[in-house]
Amino acid sequence: MIKVAVWGTGMMGQGLLRYILDRPGGIELVGAVVTNPAKEGRSVGELLGCECDVRMTTDAEAVLARRPDVMCICTQSNLHEITDQVEPSVRAGANVLCIAETLAYPWASDPAWAHRIDALAREHGVSVLGTGINPGFILDALIVMWTSVCLRVERIEAQRVNDLSPFGPTVMASQGVGTTVEQFERGVAEGTIVGHIGFPESIHLIGRALGWSIDEIVETREPIVSSVARETPHVRVEPGGVAGCRHVGRGYSGGELRIELIHPQQIHPHLEGIDTGDYIRVIGDPEIHMANTPEVPGGKGTYASTGNYLPLIVPAPPGLLTVVDLPVPRFWTPGA
Repeated sequence: MIKVAVWGTGMMGQGLLRYILDRPGGIELVGAVVTNPAKEGRSVGELLGCECDVRMTTDAEAVLARRPDVMCICTQSNLHEITDQVEPSVRAGANVLCIAETLAYPWASDPAWAHRIDALAREHGVSVLGTGINPGFILDALIVMWTSVCLRVERIEAQRVNDLSPFGPTVMASQGVGTTVEQFERGVAEGTIVGHIGFPESIHLIGRALGWSIDEIVETREPIVSSVARETPHVRVEPGGVAGCRHVGRGYSGGELRIELIHPQQIHPHLEGIDTGDYIRVIGDPEIHMANTPEVPGGKGTYASTGNYLPLIVPAPPGLLTVVDLPVPRFWTPGA
């Protein structure tokens, strides 16, 4: 029985909680930490519409005092935003699974942070792992697994085409949906329109796995201009307006392009005749062409991935790890 706590009960946290409650024979939910005081004292069952008496609380110390084997953090994207959640969890002796995109390979954005957390985890004998659909699987771990059937790999090209329509206003703003082209370009320059978070992490993760020294990463963000009207509950895009962001990350080694990752994200791509999907091309011997359509849903893929790593993180070696350091994850059958 694995004792698990969840920190963050938004859409991702709720999906993970349902995963946990589906496996009462293998997982015991010992706590749920919330960041919204309005949820204080409510039961997880009330939140999810099911049977569960565990009470949500803003008191992380009280939850950590229950000695969870694993703390699953489903809150923010950036390292500085999760530090106050990761560090106390590690100090309390809990392994950490976290969906923050930058935790997939934290050496890419803050090597000092990565070295500090690695040392702290080793000191307390626990593991810290970044999980998720992307980074964490589609545009990095899955690519690495495909290369296992190659005799030679020269270059990687991969693309994830997805639909932003299910997401809320925060995501829409970060992708520039609903802006004019001029506003989009200004937002990119000012850093308010960020596109996908995680290209440096994925590129370095692939490079590390394949023994490539990545010495330069170049990212570009371009507006996806709509020729038709598109609308979600949170935004309307008129013809000529921006429906999303085409974000590209390129990793170079010794001046040679080794990895190119493309991620066009927009609302209702079908209105322009575009199908969603995940595509991987490994240029080498043999050459790999993988296509999966429609896309793997980002939300479901992220909390499923986190849940399916639970049986792998507990016996993992201590320290700050990546998905290529652990055995290949697999679906955890309820009751198995």
